[in-house]
Amino acid sequence: MTASHAIGGAMVGTYTTQCADGRQLRTSGWWWFGPMLVFLVGCTTQPALSPTAPSSELRDAIPRVEPRSKYGNPASYEIAGRRYRTLSSSQDYVERGVASWYGPGFHGKRTSSGEPYDMRGMTAAHTTLPLPTYVYITNLENGRTAILRVNDRGPFEKNRLIDLSYSGAKKLGVDKPGTALVEIQALDPANPESWPSGATILVAAAQGGEVTTESTVVPLTASVVTGKVAALYQNPPALSDSGGAVVPLRPTLYLQVGAFSSFDNAERLRQRLTSTMVVSCAIRSTQTAEQTLYRLRLGPLDSVESADQLLEPLARLGIRDPHIVVD
Repeated sequence: MTASHAIGGAMVGTYTTQCADGRQLRTSGWWWFGPMLVFLVGCTTQPALSPTAPSSELRDAIPRVEPRSKYGNPASYEIAGRRYRTLSSSQDYVERGVASWYGPGFHGKRTSSGEPYDMRGMTAAHTTLPLPTYVYITNLENGRTAILRVNDRGPFEKNRLIDLSYSGAKKLGVDKPGTALVEIQALDPANPESWPSGATILVAAAQGGEVTTESTVVPLTASVVTGKVAALYQNPPALSDSGGAVVPLRPTLYLQVGAFSSFDNAERLRQRLTSTMVVSCAIRSTQTAEQTLYRLRLGPLDSVESADQLLEPLARLGIRDPHIVVD
């Protein structure tokens, strides 16, 4: 998350993300949509969170057709030596990775879009999705789902895909562990028929079970809701004791260290890593329209923390941009 304020074309602010032990990683500095000068990085203890509503009572964001934010949508920008390119569209965006969350240290401060950060809002930060974008998020570890509105930039810590607001994290069950494996699917507010069934049901619940025809809100028709509810519950998901949908198998976690068009190149790196790393290393081929790619992965790994612990030894070997892959 970036809490910041604009100064001409530049911005000054602080970035924070949740650590596995409950502390938060904070990075302060000046930046414009170019190189960032980092003054401070470290995990610091944040004030305790005050009570909030139970997760079952937290209402999801309702997708609305909105123009792009005036701020936070450069063609590209650079943070700590890494360049990020803002997507021209969120259409068909689906990605799996690690979610973290950010909390009270920046409540009320300005986000990258210029809006104040509300830790009790159903919002999120993402490095490349257009601002704003509505996303349907599934926690792959417990089956919980939520719709959030992306209005901020981050997370910039390696191996993190999205930063959730406190309320978003609480609804998804990420607030206590600090991280979770998730799937993100962008929603097109103008086309609710394209949404997954779970997203349609969440919006209907957030609207109080009533379909609104207000011009600023997605025209979610009764037929769309009824049809998708019926389709979903012809084969209802298993329920846990708490009433939430459960995922029968935990997703498999890998750390991808490279993708090669040449099998020989992938095999050379595999042999090098096999001789120095204690984690199993394998090559998986993927066929694209143009070529075959050979992806080199470490794992399977038992946790996000295990993946994080591999970053430093990999960096010493000259591998500086590995990323988590979830199957």
